[in-house]
Amino acid sequence: MATAMPLAAHAKTLCTVLADAASGKILTEQGDCRTRVTPASTFKIPLAAMGFDAGILQDAHAPTLPFRAGYADWGGDNWKQPTDPARWMKYSVVWYSRVITHQLGVKRLEKYAKDFGFGNADFSGDPGQNNGLERAWIISSLKISPLEQTAFLARLVNRQLPVAPQVYDKVLQVVESSGLSDGTRAQGKTGMAYPRKADGSFDEARAYGWFVGWVVKDGRTVVFARLIQDDAKEAGTAGNRAREALLQELPALLANQPR
Repeated sequence: MATAMPLAAHAKTLCTVLADAASGKILTEQGDCRTRVTPASTFKIPLAAMGFDAGILQDAHAPTLPFRAGYADWGGDNWKQPTDPARWMKYSVVWYSRVITHQLGVKRLEKYAKDFGFGNADFSGDPGQNNGLERAWIISSLKISPLEQTAFLARLVNRQLPVAPQVYDKVLQVVESSGLSDGTRAQGKTGMAYPRKADGSFDEARAYGWFVGWVVKDGRTVVFARLIQDDAKEAGTAGNRAREALLQELPALLANQPR
């Protein structure tokens, strides 16, 4: 039986949810899985579907865009390289997301998000700042619950979104895959963002960490979402820690599910 990798000493799991993608049946629901919070970089999965459907993205390696002065660079050297859709997803490159959102515009983003059932579909951004295209999904107006994450992912893997048929394979090609101890593979996306304090500054001790995705085992597709929150500043990213812990736990969670 797989053993769970412990979270950092100062991180709390807010929610773990698994659902059968075909039936929508909730298989596991632990914690508060209904409260909406920022999607952070998990938004890249629906944004990829939007970008491919709108023709802004062509395939896993096109378009390749150069880093430019003034782009978001807090992700270090990995964000300062020419970036294509696969690299965008792997290194969670914020500036590449912003190129796509600016080309789509607020109205199209909100329509896609509403049609996808992706949270509250609010791209207004911070109140009075007119910055929805820059950061609506990063501790701002766009919010989603873990249960809504799994409902969206089920529609994606079941090919039930209002997008062109070729979009699905293209999205699946850019979402990262990880091997599990039972020999299956999970695909998913991390996300991490700091909530704001009362004075508007970022609370780096209370980072949210997401890992959302799906796994196919014995012909059954299970969608999942894990959400954690730190209560002290930790090394690494909360999203990566959420991913590593859930990848350790998934084989046991899947083994205990009735058919």
